Amino acid sequence: MKYDLLIKGGTLIDPAQNIHAQKDVAFAEGLVAEVGDDLSREDAHNLIDAAGRIVTPGMIDLHVHVFPGVTHFGIEPDPTCLARGATTVMDAGSAGADIFPGFRKYVIEMSQTRILAQLNISSQGMLTREIGEFENPDHANVDRCVRMIEEHRDLILGVKVRLSRGSIVSERAGMIPLHRAREAADAAGLPIMVHPQEAWCDSLDDILALMGKDDILTHCFHGSACGILDARGQVRDSVHAALERGVILDVGHGAGSFDWNVAETAMQQNVLPRTISSDLHIYNVDGPVYDLANVVTKFLHLGLSLDDAFARVTSVPARVVRLADEIGTFATGAWGDAVVFDLQEGEFQLGDAGGQTRIGKQHLEPIAVVKGGKIYRQRNF
Repeated sequence: MKYDLLIKGGTLIDPAQNIHAQKDVAFAEGLVAEVGDDLSREDAHNLIDAAGRIVTPGMIDLHVHVFPGVTHFGIEPDPTCLARGATTVMDAGSAGADIFPGFRKYVIEMSQTRILAQLNISSQGMLTREIGEFENPDHANVDRCVRMIEEHRDLILGVKVRLSRGSIVSERAGMIPLHRAREAADAAGLPIMVHPQEAWCDSLDDILALMGKDDILTHCFHGSACGILDARGQVRDSVHAALERGVILDVGHGAGSFDWNVAETAMQQNVLPRTISSDLHIYNVDGPVYDLANVVTKFLHLGLSLDDAFARVTSVPARVVRLADEIGTFATGAWGDAVVFDLQEGEFQLGDAGGQTRIGKQHLEPIAVVKGGKIYRQRNF
């Protein structure tokens, strides 16, 4: 037959191609074969009837922690990411240079979820909750970081640094990890991803001064010190300047890094995240994050259109990871990833990381997931 799989009758939303219309999408040999108005059921081995539902390219989550059994944050990627519609994810610094080969061999290469990575500038990575990765500043080892990047350039896309004082960074380490992350990333020709809250500095201004084009400021709507708002509730001048330089604001919801008030205030000032990510890990997978679709739902409540929200988990992060022709789109020849969503109507409690709730009128529920042109998960419907 012409196609291995046909998804028929759904509302296709593909921001990369400016498509928002009722169309069919077909897959063959693991790739997108065709998008059309009425593709024949008779040409497909398998069929998903998506009438009345939304169909998007597989979602891309730029911030997860999926190194279970070694790092204290780690969760199994396939049931928590792929099964819930995130076909491609980027692990944000779970592993440093000391343990990345094990992460690759035992998780990345054994998972059906497509996993990319940011390498932690701390060589030990995020091993334990009791001792921060920068309790000893010598763990921020530039040479080891750069050597590991060179050995795994196909997977490592940047250098991650977490700056929270006390629980992650000791006073004697201070801002050393940030400077060493910058040094390593520059040596490797890659961007940095920064977790900024509660850092050993006067304000976010000091952190952003070291960030440039394609660097990622994750947890952009957290409510702690070193946030994007000043004491008057205005978006900092340094944030506007950073956006002009091409710094990427990423959501990174997490267990403590998304505040409704901060998000609402910033977006009222036309400061929006470029990418929506979950920071999914063991401490939030049962709430308040649950999965990436739930985080996208929160941005529908904040006023983004379906097209704008889905762009931030498909076409935009695809460009960030330099795979714009392969993922995040239904362009012919792209890798065959897709999600079928129910857009449910009603009243839904949407919680932030601090316990505040908003009542949303919509909820996105992934009911079928396709990876590489094959059905990975499908709910009976």
